[in-house]
Amino acid sequence: MTRFRLADTDATLDIAIDELIIAGWAGREQASIQAHIEELQALGVSPPSQTPLFYRVSGDLLTSNSRIQVLGEGSSGEVEALLVGTPDGTFVGVSSDHTDREAEAWSVAYSKQCCAKPAAALLWRLDDVIHHWDELQLESHATIGGERHLYQHGSIAELLHPKDLLASYGINGSSLRPGQAMLCGTLPVHGGVRPASRFDMALIDPVRGRRIDHGYEVQTLPVVS
Repeated sequence: MTRFRLADTDATLDIAIDELIIAGWAGREQASIQAHIEELQALGVSPPSQTPLFYRVSGDLLTSNSRIQVLGEGSSGEVEALLVGTPDGTFVGVSSDHTDREAEAWSVAYSKQCCAKPAAALLWRLDDVIHHWDELQLESHATIGGERHLYQHGSIAELLHPKDLLASYGINGSSLRPGQAMLCGTLPVHGGVRPASRFDMALIDPVRGRRIDHGYEVQTLPVVS
C-alpha cells in the first residue's frame, strides 16, 4: 500500500499498486532513443527488441521512503514521470526507476525487479497538466563522492505523450484503472550512467509555477558469497 497526497488539498490516498509498469525506450524522437541506447550499451546492455518496451515489476517496489537499500555498488536512479490510477481518476507525480546496472547487462527485465522505485508522495491531477504536458520538465541531481551533480534535465516533450504511451501499451485514452501505475521513460544522463549515494528528482510545471520534489539516500549492502 502506497500513501499519496493530492496537490491543493489535504486529501491523502492509500493505493494498493497491483500493476506497476516501467516504460523503457520511450523517447518521442529516434535521436533521444538512440542516445539512451548508446548510454546503456556502454554498460553492456543489449539494444531493445522494439520501442517502447514495457517491463512489469512488483507493485510493492513503488515507495515514498527517503532511503532504499541495494545490493552492491552497481545501481543507479533515473527520473521519470509517474502515472497513478486511483478511484478518483489518474494522477501524475515523479519517480526514479532505480536499476541494478550489473544485472541489466544480462537481463533488463530482471534488473528492473532488483531495486525499489522511489516516488514523491505528492501527486497532481493529470487533467490539470495534460493540456500543457509538453511544457513540463524533468530534473535530477546525483550526489557522488560527496558532491552534488546535475544528472538529468530536459523537457518532458522528449518523451512520448501519455496518450501515445498508453496506446502503445494497449490502453485507449490517458487514464489508468485504480491500482495501475506507470513510469513513463527517462532523459539522457549528463556525464554517463553512474551510481550515487543520494538521488534527487523533480517534475517541474513552469506554466503553473510549481514542482514536485523527492530525494532518497542509497544504502549499499555488501555482496557476500
